[in-house]
Amino acid sequence: MEDFRRTYLRLCKEGGVEPQESVLAQLQETRGVAAGSRLDLRGHSLSVDTCAVLGKVLHKDTLFTELALSDCMLTEEGAKLLLNGLCANTTVKVLDLKGNNLRSTGAEALGKLLVRNKTLCRLVLEWNALGMWEEAFSVFCEGLATNACLTQLDLRNNQINHQGASELCLALKRNSTLQELDVRWNNIGLLGGRSFLEALQQNRTLTHLEMAGNNIPSDTLKALEQAMDHNSDRQSTMRESRSRTQVLSKEIQILKEEKGRQFLSLMETIDKQRDEMGRSTRTTSIHVGQLQEALNERKSVVNSLTAKFQMTEAALAMSEQKNHNLGELLTRVKTEKDEQRERQSRERKKEQEDSALREGKLLREMNSMSETNVQLKNKLEKMESRCKSQQDQIFELKQELTNSTAELKLRLAQAEERLEMEKKRSKQSLEDMDNLRQKEVDHVNRHLDESERALQDRILKLEGQRIQLEEELSRAKAACVTERAQAEEELGKVRVQVRLEEQQRVSGLEEKLRGLRQSRDESQSHCSQQKQTIAELQARSGQQSIETDGLRRRIEELQQELSGKDQEKVAEVSRVRVELQEQMGHLQAERTAQGGLKEKIAALEREMKVLASNHREAILDKESEISSLFEKLRLREAEIQRMREDEAQRASFLQNAILTYVQGSPLHYSPKK
Repeated sequence: MEDFRRTYLRLCKEGGVEPQESVLAQLQETRGVAAGSRLDLRGHSLSVDTCAVLGKVLHKDTLFTELALSDCMLTEEGAKLLLNGLCANTTVKVLDLKGNNLRSTGAEALGKLLVRNKTLCRLVLEWNALGMWEEAFSVFCEGLATNACLTQLDLRNNQINHQGASELCLALKRNSTLQELDVRWNNIGLLGGRSFLEALQQNRTLTHLEMAGNNIPSDTLKALEQAMDHNSDRQSTMRESRSRTQVLSKEIQILKEEKGRQFLSLMETIDKQRDEMGRSTRTTSIHVGQLQEALNERKSVVNSLTAKFQMTEAALAMSEQKNHNLGELLTRVKTEKDEQRERQSRERKKEQEDSALREGKLLREMNSMSETNVQLKNKLEKMESRCKSQQDQIFELKQELTNSTAELKLRLAQAEERLEMEKKRSKQSLEDMDNLRQKEVDHVNRHLDESERALQDRILKLEGQRIQLEEELSRAKAACVTERAQAEEELGKVRVQVRLEEQQRVSGLEEKLRGLRQSRDESQSHCSQQKQTIAELQARSGQQSIETDGLRRRIEELQQELSGKDQEKVAEVSRVRVELQEQMGHLQAERTAQGGLKEKIAALEREMKVLASNHREAILDKESEISSLFEKLRLREAEIQRMREDEAQRASFLQNAILTYVQGSPLHYSPKK
């Protein structure tokens, strides 16, 4: 508001015009008012210069939306300047020019204003004289015909005759925005009323028309009122139909978007399932490869065990040879000991003979040879002690031999027990391996059967979903046919690809099963060979009886090696078991994941069915509503057509009656104020 006042003062100063005190006072009163306010200059007489300044100020957008200039005694020139300034204004929506005696120039300026202004909604022109000059009023009516924003027009007491009414009706036929028109207290008469009736047959937007005080017959006024009622009903029905069509279009758009989202979600789920199937196939192939590697490792372990058994057989053969050599050495030692005993017995006999021979000599030489006797006694004692020591050594050797034989027998028994334990362990491990292989094969077969059944079920369900989606999309919009064809092609490709992958997987697993069976037969034959070799080893070990200290050390070294090999074998078996348990856990996890995916797919299918049924019901409801609305519109149009025919017939009757009356007495109109 302060900007408007300053602009007004500045323009007055530039033009050398003295600002009017009344205008300044009014601007001072409205100072500080917010946007959208009203500029009220009613009852203030405005000079031409003031109107020129106000026109320049109003040429730009202001804060005012209403401009009240009633009873301002505007001159023709001042009104023209003011209205020319309002032509480019985009904020003023209500203009009140009541009681300013506007005539030809004002009417032409108002026509230009209506042509150029795009925001004015309400125009009050009460108590003017726009209808006195027909040419100027025709310019005003031309501007009204081209205007597309004015909704309310007040033309009370403007001296409009039947010719001006005809011009105004021509404008109404072309205008499509005016809703309220007030032409009370003019000189329209019967011909003007008839022109309004003709105009209302084409104008469908005018819903409120005031025509009192125009010397129009009551039946014509009733016909005009009926036309207004028809227009109001038509507008209400049109508004309702527009609102309903907007709602229906929005709902149809929402349904289309939902269908598109559902189709996209379905394609995403299909892609995800395809990716999951690929991952599952890759994981199963990886697991099968790992199992093949484990089988190869086990074969290598069995081959290493056979090599170790061959090495043990060779070692046992060498030990037998050494035992034989040691036996020969023992026989030699025994023969040498027997020879030594014979020699000692011979020497004793010889010594006894010598002693017998020497007794005489000794008896003779008792006194002289006492020392020699003592020496001989000592020698005898030494010899006896030597014999005793040799006998003790022989006894100790016998005991050591018995102990060594007992220990060897115990160790052989222990070795036999260990061999039997190893046999049992190998048998148990082989049986466990066979059981595990059989279980794995059964599990893989079950998993393949389940996956094949699940895929078949899912393919059938997807085919049913595809058929339902095709029906729904064909009902919703014809443009979705291409997308449905693409979906069908993709589903066919997926089915063919899945079947090929399943066939390849089944053939690969059958080949692997045949390989596993062949390896099992080979391991069984190898086990029988090992049993035969173990029986031979037992037969050979029964022949061993005596071993030496070197054989004992060799056996201890072999026992240590066997214990290390046993530990390695136990570690390998435990590692293989752990790997198999891990693989079983992975397979179980994959099975649970596939079960979860199946449940998700079933849930999605149920949701799709529910959504499809809901959409189908909604579409049927909307179609029924649209058909009912079309039926109502058809009935209403038929009724309107019937009423038009009745009104045309009635108007023809009235026209004939009025013509007869008019021919008898001429019309005379007087302006009212």
